[in-house]
Amino acid sequence: MRNTEPTSTHASPPIAAMDSFPGNTLPATSDIRAPRQLRLTVLWTKHGQRSLVLLLGDVLGLALAWHLAAHLNQFYSPIPAALSWFVWFGLPSLFWVFAVVTLLLFAYNGLYGSASQWKNYLRSSKFISLVYLLSLVASYFYDPKLDAPRSLFFTAWFSSVALVVGFRAINALLPFEQTQTSLFLIAPAERLATLTRVLKQRSRQPIVGTAISTSASDADLLQTIIASGAREVLAEGLPPTELASSLYWQLRRAGITLRLLPSSLEMLHRRGVPEVVAGLPTLRLEAPLLSGWDYRLKRLTDIVGAAAGLLLLSPLFVSVAIAIKLSSPGPIFFCQERVGLQGRLFQMWKFRTMVPNAAAMQTQLEAANEATDGVMFKLKRDPRVTPIGQFLRRTSIDELPQLFNVLLGQMSLVGPRPLPLRDVRRFEPWHHARHQVLPGITGLWQVSGRSTIDTFHDAIRLDLYYIDHWSLNLDLDILLATIRIVLLTRGAY
Repeated sequence: MRNTEPTSTHASPPIAAMDSFPGNTLPATSDIRAPRQLRLTVLWTKHGQRSLVLLLGDVLGLALAWHLAAHLNQFYSPIPAALSWFVWFGLPSLFWVFAVVTLLLFAYNGLYGSASQWKNYLRSSKFISLVYLLSLVASYFYDPKLDAPRSLFFTAWFSSVALVVGFRAINALLPFEQTQTSLFLIAPAERLATLTRVLKQRSRQPIVGTAISTSASDADLLQTIIASGAREVLAEGLPPTELASSLYWQLRRAGITLRLLPSSLEMLHRRGVPEVVAGLPTLRLEAPLLSGWDYRLKRLTDIVGAAAGLLLLSPLFVSVAIAIKLSSPGPIFFCQERVGLQGRLFQMWKFRTMVPNAAAMQTQLEAANEATDGVMFKLKRDPRVTPIGQFLRRTSIDELPQLFNVLLGQMSLVGPRPLPLRDVRRFEPWHHARHQVLPGITGLWQVSGRSTIDTFHDAIRLDLYYIDHWSLNLDLDILLATIRIVLLTRGAY
């Protein structure tokens, strides 16, 4: 779905920023997926201390496994020099590569979490085995002639599994588990008293605060939860939009676990891990120990991808600029004010595809708007589009200058498309949830229907789905789908 270019940037009054949007408690420059600053004080909490003990236990288990393997292997065959390199703290540097990869894999999959997920000994064994098996593939490509002694490899592998799982089993006997996690309860008014009573009767978790679910979008809710000292939030009956777009990500940033009762499955059911608490079936959505690394990698990918794209496409830019200049009078680029992250305005760049006076003509064309709900302006045969503009739009080449916006940090390669002020003024309150993440050149909306989506409600649901289920893999999938659609010139006009 395409928006026409003109919405005058001179007569448009500034739009209300996200400060007035319900549920917004983030800085005006912050994406809700961005990590908060690391605070060392978290290490002094019971959760931080237990995670640190788990980490040290895993390192110790892996180190002892390698020492055991090296000791037993000396009776069979010497260790190849290529496997030793140089030694750190009595262990070859190759061990530290194994250890770092294993620990990062543990952290990413929640095995240092505050709940019982770290007790999933089978998953610990699986991840260790995965690292060892991948090392065989890596060693083959590094040096096909390198042949690690089987006695060394299998001894290190099996003893790593046994010792890491053993230390984690011993960790379960330590007093960390005796401290009950403080709980904040959110539920409908008619259920709040009942759930409070059930939790007090069946669980030793202290309830440090409560809130009615209809107030889950209030701007001060997150601050109330943080001030209460809660490490978990148990929620029932949350409004789907606010839950998906605000509360989950804000709790994740704060390092607070969210548990959903079955009535709250509408948007986040795929992220949750089933778990019974106080006899109540819940889904746990735990904040990862290494929260934010994936978002940092996304931003790094944006910068590298945009810079590489501008460099490689520079000949195309020059060719398009000459074609636009020769085909019609007017500037080469079209600059329009769009609504971006947290409601901030920015100038978005495109190649000009319309006649110079297109802005003045839009008022006359509003009656012909083909969007059924009128939120966006959509006209399949727009008389203002130039002949070269038709080609640029069908191939999406007109969008390429937005790579500059990506380098400036105003946009991402993938995210909800930023819309003009005219469209945003027609938003319903829940539509603004899309502004809580960095806008993108392409998004799930564009690859799922593009110009065939007639109502903005359908488009915004795709944006919210993207926010709820965001991952680096989803971004890559959208980029690949975008390339396929652009090459086939489907859905653009």
